[in-house]
Amino acid sequence: MEKTHQAVTGKGSALDRYRQVMVGSRSLSSLLYYEFCQLFTLVPGAPGMMLRRLFWPRMFRSCGKGSVFGFGVVVRQPCKIAVGASVVISEHCVLDGRSSGDGASIRIGDNTILSNQVMISCKNGSITIGRDVGINAQTIVQSTSGNAVAIGDDCVIGQRCLVIGGGNYDVSDRHALIRTSPILDDGGVTVENNVWLGANVSVLGGVTIGQGSVAGAGAVISRSVPPYSVCMGIPARVVRERA
Repeated sequence: MEKTHQAVTGKGSALDRYRQVMVGSRSLSSLLYYEFCQLFTLVPGAPGMMLRRLFWPRMFRSCGKGSVFGFGVVVRQPCKIAVGASVVISEHCVLDGRSSGDGASIRIGDNTILSNQVMISCKNGSITIGRDVGINAQTIVQSTSGNAVAIGDDCVIGQRCLVIGGGNYDVSDRHALIRTSPILDDGGVTVENNVWLGANVSVLGGVTIGQGSVAGAGAVISRSVPPYSVCMGIPARVVRERA
């Protein structure tokens, strides 16, 4: 998959580049319906909520009943995003499903809520979010270059967290430009069921956070955490087990 700048400014017509980056399909009907749905993105109040609830589900790969989309939500390549039932996507969230594959790159489980300004971003990766998950304001979940991110059921993700699979460049060649170097395969991130991440927690690639674990505010988790553990610090370390 091309870098964003190259995809937006590269060869081909402006319409083709727009389809590639924003719509994710060359189908004329998909383009027209995507554009129709964008008319309701900034419609305020109850009318906007009702219009998005009525028309937006058909824009996605799949969308369960009762899902709600707030004001100013940005959606890229909705044909690669699967939304469960009774999901709440709050104001100014970003759902970026960009991927070169044909399947769903983002899957959001039933009864999950994304608070204001949450970004769920794929760059040729995949993100799976389970059922009954709460992701608080300004959190970023990102998967790049095949490094998948999986968040289990019943998790609570605090404000301004960063969960990223594939966040490191290969800098082994000192003469190469870092920005053009490949992304390392770090194995992605797995957050198992019933995990609580406090505010400002960073979870780096190659990490599994075991079921029932808790991460204190501001922790940087660069190593896997056993189930039912409490960790904190930079880098995070396990300070105790839950009773």
